[in-house]
Amino acid sequence: MTAHLSHHHRETLTHLFDHQQASNIHWREVRHLLEAVGTVTGEHNGKIKITVGGRTKVITDPGRHEVDRQLVVALRHLLTDAGIAPDA
Repeated sequence: MTAHLSHHHRETLTHLFDHQQASNIHWREVRHLLEAVGTVTGEHNGKIKITVGGRTKVITDPGRHEVDRQLVVALRHLLTDAGIAPDA
């Protein structure tokens, strides 16, 4: 499922699933990855709707900040449920 991803997207995906590096990922990089594998839609209430493989998650927009640990875990679940993982 990751064959169509660019090198940068695969690198971001690997970082999301790497328990050592997962605390140092910028939202911009994660958003680009999510846009490559699904859809990311900003809503008027400051939330972002992410849909990957028929599964949807609504999050608070992290803005320009790094992704926090709780969001990393939620994104791992979303991606894994959609069949997307570094080794997939």
